[in-house]
Amino acid sequence: MTATVSLPPASEDRFTTSSPRLSLAPAGPAPALLDGAWWPRSPDLAAELPSLLALLDPLWGRITRVTVNPVHLHVIPRKVIVTGRVVKVGWFLADQDPHELLLVSYRVGRWNLLVIPPSTPAASAAWLMAAGSDPLGTSTASRLVAEAENLRTAAKDDRASEAVWNSEGGHVADPAPRPPIPGATAGVPNQAKGM
Repeated sequence: MTATVSLPPASEDRFTTSSPRLSLAPAGPAPALLDGAWWPRSPDLAAELPSLLALLDPLWGRITRVTVNPVHLHVIPRKVIVTGRVVKVGWFLADQDPHELLLVSYRVGRWNLLVIPPSTPAASAAWLMAAGSDPLGTSTASRLVAEAENLRTAAKDDRASEAVWNSEGGHVADPAPRPPIPGATAGVPNQAKGM
């Protein structure tokens, strides 16, 4: 099953603030390290989790428990109400990737979602959504977030270099004057005699 990213368009009115930004890996024989990626709008899990679970319940079965690492999500409730029922929420500092959300369904299984930090720029979030839902993905959630940060930094450096290039007229700035080569004389080369 595949869900697509709902990145905000030029005008945010197409999407409600409660619709989850989610990308899921397609079901298939190859086990991926991550089952998808989720880009919450805020670090408040109590506000963000109910709409995510309401969307995932029909796809994955009734989610009964969620665990997170609290490093990047500041408000973590002990339970949330989803469509009239209680879903327990737990957290682990040492045993769980700080960028991962673990969802457990009592009868069906478990899933791991990459949690993209809410403040992530849209272009990086789109890359992370695609990478987190790659059915052949072998990277951990934290490794993907670090790679996205490296790509964003490299792109920023490229833009800065291009700005310098353009501000200099599109050519390399003239270096400091070179010292003359010893023994070389400037002037007209010797012409052959007898002409």
